[in-house]
Amino acid sequence: MKRPMLTLLFIVAAAFGMVLSSRTAVNSATPSGPDSETQKRIAIGYKIAPVHLNLAGKDKILVGLGSYIVNAQASCVDCHSCPTYAQGGNPFFGQPKQFNKDTYLSGGVPFGTLRSDNLTPDSGGLPAGLTLTQFIKLMRTGEDPDDSSELLQVMPWPHYQDMSGYDLQSIYAYLTAIPSQPTGFNCTGAGQ
Repeated sequence: MKRPMLTLLFIVAAAFGMVLSSRTAVNSATPSGPDSETQKRIAIGYKIAPVHLNLAGKDKILVGLGSYIVNAQASCVDCHSCPTYAQGGNPFFGQPKQFNKDTYLSGGVPFGTLRSDNLTPDSGGLPAGLTLTQFIKLMRTGEDPDDSSELLQVMPWPHYQDMSGYDLQSIYAYLTAIPSQPTGFNCTGAGQ
């Protein structure tokens, strides 16, 4: 009778140890901080952030990495900012790239009868009005947060669904740090 209890305690302890070690791996940080490649991405993220960031009470590592993902890898600005580039800042016209700060991630980009969502924080500080849990669920499943029986047909969530939990937390942290913007419903076309 003691052996099954001892086995159960061992299994519980092992599972607890695996959870703790996976949290460390997910955070990709050691007591000295992120590895050197992650540190480079964080530094680039801060350098390329096109808007002033509110870092009060924020995890600066997550925010910097989130900026790197949003602005250098995921092209969120292309579908969630209209026009995407500031006057004189369109690289497709040979100009030095400069995102439009006035419409940055504020949505309103038309895709037929649909328009992209505003990703900036709402009055409660929630990006697109979503909690972290809701944001991760949307990115993993594509379920419309307003109607879970519908899948987002324009949002390329299948490309993002396999991102690590840490990357998605980083994107969310970055989105909490950007300024709130009114939704850009005056937009007439993507990539203007």
